Amino acid sequence: METLQRPDYKKIYADLLNLKFPEKIPSCQSFLAKKELSVQDVIHINTIIFPKKTAKNQQHRSYDRRSILEMLDFQKKNRLNNTQLAIHFRLSRNTVAKWKKLFIV
Repeated sequence: METLQRPDYKKIYADLLNLKFPEKIPSCQSFLAKKELSVQDVIHINTIIFPKKTAKNQQHRSYDRRSILEMLDFQKKNRLNNTQLAIHFRLSRNTVAKWKKLFIV
């Protein structure tokens, strides 16, 4: 069975920063120093590079199991309800509720 190859976000963002946004390199350096970027890291870098995101770009995102569990753990640690978590990560409340049904029984 083949494993899915993930894009090399570290290389993509490093090239993007070097070519188009060299002034934003210092604020992204901590993320680029990591061995592998998580989905959370990609979201953070993306908001640093492109601060004004429209809602249209938000509708086709996908998360892996590890990222979903990290977000649900973040909710638990910070005592957030589903609405607060959805606002924090720019998600739908229904998505958060669905994840909780699937991953937290």
